[in-house]
Amino acid sequence: RENSSENILSSANRLLLHEGRLMLAESTRLLDVYLFLFEDFLLVTKIKRNKKKYGGSDTSLIPVCPSLTPELQSLIREGGFCTVLDQPIPLDRLILKNVEPV
Repeated sequence: RENSSENILSSANRLLLHEGRLMLAESTRLLDVYLFLFEDFLLVTKIKRNKKKYGGSDTSLIPVCPSLTPELQSLIREGGFCTVLDQPIPLDRLILKNVEPV
């Protein structure tokens, strides 16, 4: 829900453990996603890319938060952004399984 999405990351006590890109197999297509693993939940976001460039041709002038990973900074500079794909998954309800690559 939009009204509560602003508060997802607002806890000052929440610790970000890992983040990164992943290809998610969704029925018949692959989705380019960006995951945020916090100490209490996993947040899956969908990577979106803008068709037009931000601020003209020089994308190096786009202000980006220095605490973001270089990969995420690069995505933002290229005109991309992340939108929350689904509700955060609490880690106490998450089951991980190894699968063979297809």
